[in-house]
Amino acid sequence: MASDTTGTLNYFLAPPDGSRPYTNINADSATGKPVRNWVEDKHEMQIEDVRGKAELYKLDNAGFQYGREAAKHTSFLNDDEIEREYYPESIDLIKRVTGATSVVIFDHTIRRRRPGEPDDSPQKRQPVPLVHVDQTTSSSIARVHRHLPPTEAPSLLRRRFQIINIWRPISHAAVDWPLALCDFQSVDVKKDLLPVALIYPDREGETFGIKYNPNHKWKYMKAMTPEEYVLIKCFDSIQDGSVARLTPHTGFQDPNTPEGTPLRESIELRALVFYD
Repeated sequence: MASDTTGTLNYFLAPPDGSRPYTNINADSATGKPVRNWVEDKHEMQIEDVRGKAELYKLDNAGFQYGREAAKHTSFLNDDEIEREYYPESIDLIKRVTGATSVVIFDHTIRRRRPGEPDDSPQKRQPVPLVHVDQTTSSSIARVHRHLPPTEAPSLLRRRFQIINIWRPISHAAVDWPLALCDFQSVDVKKDLLPVALIYPDREGETFGIKYNPNHKWKYMKAMTPEEYVLIKCFDSIQDGSVARLTPHTGFQDPNTPEGTPLRESIELRALVFYD
């Protein structure tokens, strides 16, 4: 039986003074709070459990796609081992699911929820309680130039390309702070997307913060296990309305979580995905 739930989701409001929205990637170490100039906009939303009907949601209609395939790499403790072992099997999986000809993974993030600890370094990332999309069009194109040789980037950018995350729980089911995904078919791309500068110590990226829209249709898969994954589309170069372009997503606190549930641990890989 489906376990639909509700969650208080944190949307974005643009800075009241009209300045460009920004977020510093690392929280303030002294206060543990993020450094940013935009305002959180909280709304309680219905979130539908898609377990048993996940086949209805595909990368090209909803912007996300669930699947079941256990990873051979299961420890997720050492970055070098993750790159050596988990990257290749994930590239193979993405190719098989999407039909892509080339997949380049450019980074990964492990998230372990630790209440009271600041999210102030790559080793201390926690679930993101904000409705967002990881890339904008300009930052997606910049990713291709950043991660691929200058001799290859121009020709690759002439083909269809996407940025897709592959997300899965690690060590135990993600009952605590699950991941919610917004069906692209309920997104108004002209009104809902707010470009936000993402300030790193050495560079600047750009993400989409998402503005509240009562029409948003939110989905999750209750108690996703490490043997399950979800592909999350963050960008698609096809933008003529024929396919989903992106998927707003967020971690959220499920009010039905039993006391004593193991804290969420998950990994996401981010991949450039190219087609002939």
